[in-house]
Amino acid sequence: MADLALDDLGIVTGEAVALEVRPTSWPLRALGALIDFLCELGLFLALMFGVLTLLPGDAALSRALLIIDLVLSFVLAPMILETATRGRSVGKFAIGARIVRDDGGGIAMRHAFIRALSGIVEIVFTLGGLAAVVGLLNRRSKRVGDLIAGTVSQHERVPRPPSNAVGVPEALSEWAKIADVARLPDPLARRIAAFLAQAPRMAPASRQRLASSLAAEAAPFIAPVVETSPELLLAAVAAIRREREYTALMLERARFEDLAATLTATPHGFPDR
Repeated sequence: MADLALDDLGIVTGEAVALEVRPTSWPLRALGALIDFLCELGLFLALMFGVLTLLPGDAALSRALLIIDLVLSFVLAPMILETATRGRSVGKFAIGARIVRDDGGGIAMRHAFIRALSGIVEIVFTLGGLAAVVGLLNRRSKRVGDLIAGTVSQHERVPRPPSNAVGVPEALSEWAKIADVARLPDPLARRIAAFLAQAPRMAPASRQRLASSLAAEAAPFIAPVVETSPELLLAAVAAIRREREYTALMLERARFEDLAATLTATPHGFPDR
């Protein structure tokens, strides 16, 4: 439990469960805040133009409406938007972020109100200077509103992991049609997959030595034996096993779908209530 408490880059729930989420980096937060500020400024100027157009001669009423315009544009509008979208805004949509509580839960209206109200001082009045300094000094890039409200910006747009799947080499395509490749031990299968993913970045000597070692370990599970380079053999073995295991999974799914009607049906003659 002590290790969880020391990890201030993660999110720990009330049940002391560490969540693997990425806090939004400072540059992304700055970009999102700039987009939000421009949207709020545009709303403020549009409403101000409307007020000055409709009430050109009443200075006192115009000043009162401009104050209401300021509150509506920079406090109420962001609060309503973040509450309705569960922590999102125009800028956060653009950078792929969401505001959540420190325990990983969704924010409520009070969290959005505190953040929007503090944003008047740290973003509008100081042109983002105060928020930038506080965010730089915080490892989770929190601004003052986040510190007061107990929230954090969670980055949800993560890059898609690269696919390391390889197909059967063309030189072994005919052999693959008749090859019998038994199920490999899990540790060996993981080592072969890791080797095929890292091979392009390995030194030639180490690459050849490791490929030969893995091919020798996999040889007892392969028939008939084929004369080829160890790396091509490992690529073919990985592709054959992947295709066969995928086919087996699809057949199992089809069998369960065929049995679904029987498993969910009521006994014969039993009323359907």
